[in-house]
Amino acid sequence: MTHDDSAALLGPDGPFAREVPHFAPRAAQQAMAAAVEQALAERSTLIAEAGTGTGKTYAYLVPALRSGRRVIVSTGTKTLQDQLFHRDLPRVRAVLGSRVHAALLKGRANYLCRHRLEQTVQDGRLGSREQVGQLAALRDWAARTLRGDRGEVIAIPEESPLWPRVTSTTENCLGGACAHFDDCFVVRARREAQEADVVVVNHHLLLADLALKQEGFGDLLPGADAIILDEAHQLPELAGEFFSQHVSMRQLGDLAQDALAECAGVSGALSALVAPVEALEDALRRARLALDALPERGTLAQLEDRDDVRAALDAVAAALDGLTGALALQAERSRGLAAAHERASLLDERLARLRGGAPEREVRWYEKSARGFVLHATPLDIAPALRALRAATRAAWVFTSATLTVAGRFDHFARQLGLDDPDTLLLDSPFDYASQALCYLPPALPDPNDPRYTEHMLEAILPVLAASRGRAFLLFTSHRALRQAAAWLPSRLAYPLFVQGTAPRHQLLQDFRASGHGVLLGAASFWEGVDVAGDALSVVVIDRLPFAAPDDPVLDARLDALRREGANPFMAWQVPNAVIALKQGAGRLIRDLGDRGVLMLCDPRLTGKPYGRIFLASLPPMPRSRELADVQAFFAEDLPGAVAGAAAPRGA
Repeated sequence: MTHDDSAALLGPDGPFAREVPHFAPRAAQQAMAAAVEQALAERSTLIAEAGTGTGKTYAYLVPALRSGRRVIVSTGTKTLQDQLFHRDLPRVRAVLGSRVHAALLKGRANYLCRHRLEQTVQDGRLGSREQVGQLAALRDWAARTLRGDRGEVIAIPEESPLWPRVTSTTENCLGGACAHFDDCFVVRARREAQEADVVVVNHHLLLADLALKQEGFGDLLPGADAIILDEAHQLPELAGEFFSQHVSMRQLGDLAQDALAECAGVSGALSALVAPVEALEDALRRARLALDALPERGTLAQLEDRDDVRAALDAVAAALDGLTGALALQAERSRGLAAAHERASLLDERLARLRGGAPEREVRWYEKSARGFVLHATPLDIAPALRALRAATRAAWVFTSATLTVAGRFDHFARQLGLDDPDTLLLDSPFDYASQALCYLPPALPDPNDPRYTEHMLEAILPVLAASRGRAFLLFTSHRALRQAAAWLPSRLAYPLFVQGTAPRHQLLQDFRASGHGVLLGAASFWEGVDVAGDALSVVVIDRLPFAAPDDPVLDARLDALRREGANPFMAWQVPNAVIALKQGAGRLIRDLGDRGVLMLCDPRLTGKPYGRIFLASLPPMPRSRELADVQAFFAEDLPGAVAGAAAPRGA
C-alpha cells in the first residue's frame, strides 16, 4: 500500500466523488489523508491543523479503516462522538466497502446501572412528582433497551437529578461483586469495544482510561495500534483535570447517602450507620458555611490559614474517619457495604493527602459553589505523565483540530503534551476568506479595563447589526459582560435576542436559526462546537481577547513556575492559549463554501499592543478594516437597502 492510496480515494476520480452527494474533492483533505496513513503505517506522532472546511473527519477515517490496525478515535464531546459513529463512520465504511467492526464507548455515567435503579425504586424518596413520572419511564425503558445508553431517552432532560441516582461512578460501582455484573451495560459496552477494530470514544473517557492506567488499574481500551484525537486543542486543559486528584462535598455526601441505601435488607446496619452519616453531613454543611467569606477559588493554604475553616475541615476529616470505621464493622455483611467501606477509605486517604504538604510541581487549591466545594491537587506539568503513557502504548498518535498553531507554529501545543519530535502538517482552510470575510477592528474603543468598556463596545456593535440585519453571534469572555449586554440591548435592538442560560444550548441554536435575523449572546460554551452555516449567521463579535481568568490558582502557580525558570509567562503561556481560544471563536463565522460574514474584534489591544500582531497573524487571511463604511458596503453587496433604517429601536 503506498502512502497516497487514501488520498487518491478522496480525489476527483475516487469513490467518494462518485458516491457521496455534494462531496467536493479538496487538496488539503487528500494531503491530510496521506499524512495520517503514513503515521499509522510508521506508528509515529502527527500533529495536523486542518482549517475549517478541510473535511478532516474523512481524512483520518479513510486511512484508519484501510489500515488493518486497531484504532481508537477520540472526539471532543459526546455530541461529536455520536455524529462520528452514527453518521460519518457508516458513510465512509459503505463507500470503502469495509467490513471493519466499529464500537461506540462512552463513560459509565452515560449507561443505566441496574443496581442503582433498583436502589432508587426501593428507596422511594424522590424530589418531585415530575421525578416520579421520570422514574416510571426509566423502568419501562430499562426493560426494553439493549445498550442502556441514556442518550436513547429523549423525554428525560440531561440535567434531571434522577440520572446520577440511576447511573454509576467508578467510586460507587460494585464491579464483579454486583448481582447484575453479567448483564451490566457498561461491561457489555467495554467487551464490545475490546473486540472492535475501530472504537469511537470521547476525550473524557480516553483520559480517564489513561489516568486509571497510571494508577495501575486495568486497560479499558487495550492493544490499540493507533489513537486519533479530533478537537485536540481541548486536551491540555482536560488532561490537567484528569491527572488531578479531587475530594468534593458532593462525593462525600453521595458516599453518606449510598452507605444508608446499602443498609436495605441488612439487619442492624442502619442503626449502626445513621449517627456517623449524620455527623459527616453536618460537618460538610458547617465547612461550606465557613467558606462563605472566601473567594470562589484560591489555594488550600488560604483555607488552612483561617482558624475557623481549618477547624471545619478537621471536623469533616474526623467525621469521615468515623464513617469509615463504622463501615469497616459492617463491610463483611454485604457486597454493597464492603464497596462503601472501600470507597470511604479511599476518600479518607485522599483528603489526608490533599491537606498534607504539597509536593513540588503541584498546586493544591479549592473552589466553591452555591451548594458545595471541591479540594484539588493539580500537576503543573502533564507532559511527563503523557510522554510515559504514549511510550508505553507503542501506538501511532494523531492530533488534529482547526486550532493548534500560534502564528503558524505548533511549539506551544507540542510542549504542553510532551510531544518532543512530532511530524507536523498545517493545512489552510479551502474557504476563500479574502472574498468571503472581513475582519472589522472598530476604532476609538477604550481600554478593556475601563468600567464603561462594555457599554462603548455595544454602541459600536449596533451599526454593524444594522448593516447585517441581525444574524449575529456576540461572544463574551465573561458572564458579567454577557449579563450587561443582555440588559442593555433589548431596548436598542430591532431583532430577536437569544441569551445563553435562558434555554438549553441546542434549543437556543434551533430558535436562532429559525428566526433568520437573530442576535445570540454567548459565553464560553458557544466559542466552539457550534455550527451555523448559511445566511442565519453573518457576524461574529468577540468582546475581548480571551485571556484566562486572573483568579485561577492553577494558572497563577504555572505562571510562577515559568517565571522561576526564566521564561516570560505572559508570552510563553497566556498569549498562546488566548490565541487558540480566539481562533475557536472566530471559527464560528465561515462554516460553508457559500458563507459570507464579518468578524468584529473589539479589543483595542489587537492594534495597540505589540502582542496583538500574534493574534492577527494566527487568524485566517481575510481583509481587515477599521472603517464602518467597509462593513456596510460588505453587506450592501448581498442586502441592498439593509443599511438604511434597519436599526430602529423597538417602538420607534
